[in-house]
Amino acid sequence: MRNIYFSDKVRSEQNLYEDIIIESLKIYGQDVYYLPRDTVGEDRIFGDEVPARYNSNYKVEMYIDNIEGFDGEGDLFSRFGVEIRDEATFVVARKRWTSTVGRYDNEINSVRPLEGDLIYLPMSKSLFQIMHVEHEQPFYQLSNLPVYRLRAQLFEYNDEDMDTGVVEIDNIEAKYAYSYVISVNAVASTDDLRVGDTFAQSLPDGINEIRGEISTWSHVNNTITLVHVGAEDGEYHEFVPGEMVQERLGKSYTISSITEDNKISSNEQNDDFQTEFSDFLDFSESNPFGDPS
Repeated sequence: MRNIYFSDKVRSEQNLYEDIIIESLKIYGQDVYYLPRDTVGEDRIFGDEVPARYNSNYKVEMYIDNIEGFDGEGDLFSRFGVEIRDEATFVVARKRWTSTVGRYDNEINSVRPLEGDLIYLPMSKSLFQIMHVEHEQPFYQLSNLPVYRLRAQLFEYNDEDMDTGVVEIDNIEAKYAYSYVISVNAVASTDDLRVGDTFAQSLPDGINEIRGEISTWSHVNNTITLVHVGAEDGEYHEFVPGEMVQERLGKSYTISSITEDNKISSNEQNDDFQTEFSDFLDFSESNPFGDPS
């Protein structure tokens, strides 16, 4: 039986230990942006989700627990191209995460960092996705757990909706999202258009509407670029030449032409493989996969 006159649960010592850790993170850490994930929909059959939405940011200091650089496999050169598989471990104080991110008046309901949330590191301009949250390391040194260790890997953008309010992060959507470049009759004034405005068009059947979010526009070329285009019935539809309405101001624009811009496939090497290996097998032989007879 333990000695009742000694205790490792002295609250004042626990508070001091936690304050020292917070001060250390403020000295040696990095200011990062924490981006909670908002799950729009989930495919329960395949365990996948409709591309998520990130619509808020929280600035908090974190320590990067990697001494000689990022972990992971680094730059991987394979037969299918180059992949960058950097990983990092971020350390954040529980008290600071609760007071900065997990506040009662914020838009999230989580009591801790969650897998799937993002961390933007301005130092390297890298976006990491949390894969695992370790909450018991160091292990009860003073019978408390003052930090979270967030194991994360480099985030691969897949048409997620980025409306965080941080220009560097939101630009990822403008650069890489699958988009529709729509030519209209005229863009009357640049003040009428804002990034994030929603455009809608009634489909010919008169039942559903198709909507898109503006990412860029050109007053010179009279073009508007829309991303995250989708219809209310969840099926695949496209904008058609005709009239569309800007919902915020109720203004109408006449669509003259539509061009799809698939930036996600810009680095694909299908054509290169087709060109280089078109004569790799000689199908004029009776057995192109073995020794000719």
